[in-house]
Amino acid sequence: MNGSLRVHGATLRVCGATLHHEVRGEGPPLLLIPGGTGGAASLEAVAADLAAEYTVVTYDPRGLGRSPLDDPEAEQRVAEHADDALRLLDLLAPGEPARVFGSSSGAIVALHLLTAHQERLERVVAHEPPVVEVLPDAAVHRALVARVRETFRTEGLMPAMAVFAAGLSKDGEQADRKDGESADRKDGEPANPPSEPPEPPEPPEPAELRLAQQAAARPEQTMAGLPFFVGRIVPGFMSYVPDVDRLAALSDRLVLAAGQDSRGELPYRPAAYLAERFGAELVHFPGGHTGLTTHPVAFAELLRKILRA
Repeated sequence: MNGSLRVHGATLRVCGATLHHEVRGEGPPLLLIPGGTGGAASLEAVAADLAAEYTVVTYDPRGLGRSPLDDPEAEQRVAEHADDALRLLDLLAPGEPARVFGSSSGAIVALHLLTAHQERLERVVAHEPPVVEVLPDAAVHRALVARVRETFRTEGLMPAMAVFAAGLSKDGEQADRKDGESADRKDGEPANPPSEPPEPPEPPEPAELRLAQQAAARPEQTMAGLPFFVGRIVPGFMSYVPDVDRLAALSDRLVLAAGQDSRGELPYRPAAYLAERFGAELVHFPGGHTGLTTHPVAFAELLRKILRA
C-alpha cells in the first residue's frame, strides 16, 4: 500500500444529488463502487493499494455520507445509481473503457452499469451482489425485504436490522423457508415435530452493520447512514431484476465473486447461481461479505490479479 499517493477530493452535481468522490493514483481508470453504508471510507485501504497502478475513484453513493440528496425522501433506484457511476467514469476518463469493482449493493450497480453501458466498460468485478430475484426461491427473499421494511416502519432501525441479519445468515435462510412452509399448511395442520428441540441460534450479526462498524474512517458517517440504507437501499436494490440474458452475453468481461467465508449465506448465492448459469468461474475473495474491510491487503492483491487478466 502506498500511503504517499495524493488523494484529491471533489464534488460532482448529478440529477437529484451532489456526489462526494475521491481520486488517487495514476494509470488506467478504475471505479470502486461501495456497498452498505461505508461509502468511500470503506474502500480507502484497497484504493490506496490499487492506486500504485490505477487511477482509482471512490465515492459516497447518493444519500449517504457526504453525498446529499436534493430530496431526502426520494426513493432509490438502481438505474439512477448506475447513472451516477457513469457520470463519474465520464469525469474520470471520458470515452475511455474503464474497469469497475462493486461490492454488495455496489455490485448491483456495477451489473446494471454493464448491461446499460457496456461500451464504457472493459471489466466488471461484482462481489456478492444480492440480486435475489434471480434465485429460484426469490419469493422467500421478497418476503424478507417486505418484513424488513415493515419492521423498520413500525418498530425502528435496530429491530429491522435484526430481521435483515437473520434473513442474510445461514440459519435465517432455513428459518424463512420453514416460515413459508408453515404458511402453506392448512389451519390446525401440525408440522412434523423435530426429533429433538433445536438449540436457539446465536443472534446473527448483520453483514452491512459489520461493514459500518469495521470502516475505521468516519464511523459516525457509516452508522448515520443505516436508516437510509434499511429504509431506501434495501427495498430498492433487493427488488431489482437484472437482465440475465444481457449479462450472459457480456459474461466475457464480467467476473462474479464471493467471499470464501460466505458460503451458505444469502449474499453469496446470487453470484454463485449466475456463475453456474453462465458457465463461469466463481472467484473467491478472502473473508466474507465484508472481506474488503477485514482483509484489505489480500483482497486488493487478488483484485489486482483479476483486473490484469
